[in-house]
Amino acid sequence: MEVTVIGTGYVGTVTGACLAYLGHRVTCVDTDASKIARLQRGESPIYEPQLEQLMALAAERGGLHFTTEIASAVRSSDVIFIAVGTPPLPSGEANLAYLEAAARSIGAAMDGSRFRVVVNKSTVPVGSGNLVEALVREGFSEHRRDPGIRFGVASNPEFLREGSAVADSLYPDRIVIGGDPATVAVMRELYEPLVAQVFTPPPGVARPSSMISVPLLATSLTSAETIKYAANAFLAMKIGFANEIANICERVGAEGPEVMAGIGLDSRIGAKFLNPGVGWGGSCFGKDIQSLLHTAREYGYSSKLLQATLDVNTAQRQMVIQKLQEKLFILKGRTIGLLGLAFKPDTDDLRDAPALHIAERLIQMGARVKAYDPIANAPCRSQYPDLKLRYCDTASDLAADADALVLVTEWREFYDLDLPALAKLMATPILIDGRNFFVPETAAAAGFDYSGIGRCTRSRATQRTAPAA
Repeated sequence: MEVTVIGTGYVGTVTGACLAYLGHRVTCVDTDASKIARLQRGESPIYEPQLEQLMALAAERGGLHFTTEIASAVRSSDVIFIAVGTPPLPSGEANLAYLEAAARSIGAAMDGSRFRVVVNKSTVPVGSGNLVEALVREGFSEHRRDPGIRFGVASNPEFLREGSAVADSLYPDRIVIGGDPATVAVMRELYEPLVAQVFTPPPGVARPSSMISVPLLATSLTSAETIKYAANAFLAMKIGFANEIANICERVGAEGPEVMAGIGLDSRIGAKFLNPGVGWGGSCFGKDIQSLLHTAREYGYSSKLLQATLDVNTAQRQMVIQKLQEKLFILKGRTIGLLGLAFKPDTDDLRDAPALHIAERLIQMGARVKAYDPIANAPCRSQYPDLKLRYCDTASDLAADADALVLVTEWREFYDLDLPALAKLMATPILIDGRNFFVPETAAAAGFDYSGIGRCTRSRATQRTAPAA
């Protein structure tokens, strides 16, 4: 099929590359000429494992193109994806300016020669499908006298995780499509290779051994839009619950990770998103919960659970500061090293990253803050030029003369750190493990005064070594 994807961020670039790899002819459109030039050279504008390799494979087959010209791409397409940004406004509602501009441009470029499907791939507020339909018609009528335009609007929310976006696109848990029957029929045809899993997996992105086919759920437009927000809100709430229980565990002498493992074995709950830590970040959870709260308020409903999910996550980042105060007492003049800046591993995304919140608070308290991230150092320096961080090129440089290290982002390469060597470089070998990444006994043996989230290693060690009565 002929496909246009408007927007070349995480969602648009990954969606375009995957659809082209499956055999569709895809044109990705963006108003940023420099970004399009990079894509035309085969360079991904974002850090995402396996994406550039997939783009190269799709381009070799002649099915993936990039342009700043939207009109010709729309006219030749069967399906047009809108994958533009919808950043939050101060009020909490989503900024739909890019979505509205894209919808009007689609309408202006359309003709009545065939039936087309316009797909909301961006995460958009409930009711945006109706808005897009109206704006496409307005864009068309402003440039055409002929009212004969045939199209359907679909909501097809993405469920990608940064760092594993290619695998999530090729081997999704489910495909959700909202729209009328004619629109859904076109989308079923588009996604048939994914649903049936009949394609050859690309190198480095193996198909899960248990995957035979992918469920496709057809719903109304409104239900599909709500599913995306509800799914993200639930995952964020699950993380918040894990952190609340972990904080209680520290106070009563229980081990948070052990408690979460016991809870996660319940098939009704599951183990995913139950890892205690410094809280979630990124561009999705906070924005989506805020938007859902705004929608609820518009309809006269106050969601206490959603608001509490935001509040718990904000408070959890403060736990690192409290642990540092417990170890060092006075933070003014101390040197703190942050292991990791990106909000999660395998991405350079810094949006709502816990490390930035922690760094800003420490700097406000008079601490000197150093940071090392395998990927996100340069983006952080560029995007936050006023943040008074000292960027380090290695973990050893980070540890040198530091009063404490804080593990914020659980990069795989941190598994291979020489902990005894790092401890010897420090002024005081204190390690705050914000992701429960390290084995407490291993860190202690390396010479660190170790503290995790929801872990009571010291009290448990005391219990084990206490003499019998």
